[in-house]
Amino acid sequence: MKKLYNNPILPGFYPDPSMCRVGNDYYLVTSTFCYFPGIPIFHSTDLVHWNQIGNVLDRESQIPLADTHLAGDGIYAPTIRYHDGTFYVITTNVRGGLGNFIVTAKDPAGPWSEPVALHSEGIDPSLFFDDNGRCYYCGTKGRREGSRYFGDNEIYIQELDLKTMKLIGESWPAWHGALRNVEWPEGPHIYKKDGWYYLARALANLLRDIRATRF
Repeated sequence: MKKLYNNPILPGFYPDPSMCRVGNDYYLVTSTFCYFPGIPIFHSTDLVHWNQIGNVLDRESQIPLADTHLAGDGIYAPTIRYHDGTFYVITTNVRGGLGNFIVTAKDPAGPWSEPVALHSEGIDPSLFFDDNGRCYYCGTKGRREGSRYFGDNEIYIQELDLKTMKLIGESWPAWHGALRNVEWPEGPHIYKKDGWYYLARALANLLRDIRATRF
């Protein structure tokens, strides 16, 4: 028996979706830019039917937007992850004063914590939890040797200390893009399967822009 579903599964204003799985439950968040409340969070058990269970940023103290404008400012590209009993959402408040920050919760419906600013460069932060419990920050910024043009970026990786919420150790450039004079390699996420680490970027070019390595 064929099962029908709508495409997209969340019609309307739900850009930059990110999802995590916890057991048989799936949780999804999206960008909200300069709108309040910020970052709706949805729950599903079948990846087809989604119910909004709250907003990650539902207090003005979490989402300062006074200096933002309608076009191009505010909350960009959140990533949701789960590790050892805690949900993490990491995102960027563009021109909102916080830059890249993290909020946490034990219950995905909330309440979520006050934001912790990371003082990290660039945009589009993501988190990866390795099998040994160590956490790694992955994001995009201007190339460390100097950008030759606007959008000449790198994707970089650095360890994040979850106790202090500070980046530690060396920052490693992971990728500069697949094409000559490429602009805006962004939206990075790290995954691990069968002993391989995968670095994937924006979905539009996922097949072309996927890289893997083995340690």
